[in-house]
Amino acid sequence: MTNLEGKQAPEFTLRNEKGDNVSLADFTGKKYVVLYFYPKDATPGCTTQACDFRDSYKDFSKLNAVILGVSPDDEASHTKFIENKGLPFSLLVDDNHEISEKYGVWKLKKNFGREYMGIERSTFLINPAGEVVKEWRKVRVKGHIEDALATLQEITKA
Repeated sequence: MTNLEGKQAPEFTLRNEKGDNVSLADFTGKKYVVLYFYPKDATPGCTTQACDFRDSYKDFSKLNAVILGVSPDDEASHTKFIENKGLPFSLLVDDNHEISEKYGVWKLKKNFGREYMGIERSTFLINPAGEVVKEWRKVRVKGHIEDALATLQEITKA
């Protein structure tokens, strides 16, 4: 997959946990978008990552950024995850992994000798003009949210 930094972010329209459509275009000209792809609701790494974003949510909001999580899970799973962890942001349903493929995060994964297709944990910072200003691929959860926030702070200072 080619690097998306400096390019127009692939457009998307996905359902959120309430069944409402959310599009990248909704934020064009208005907000930064922190678009993060994760494998599965309520799994250890994904829960840590979502809670880290939750705990820094106000800091991102102060910098005019919206956080959107994307996984193949359905609305019911997303709703339960949001309610259980008190997440203040929407989770989007990419059940046919069309958007994950557009962003190049739908990959062959290996776990305990088993191969399967799934989401490679990745985050994209998209500016109000709709351009990817930073991407993080193969994300390690520890320290990632701090790195993303620091990058956004640096960009919005300019």
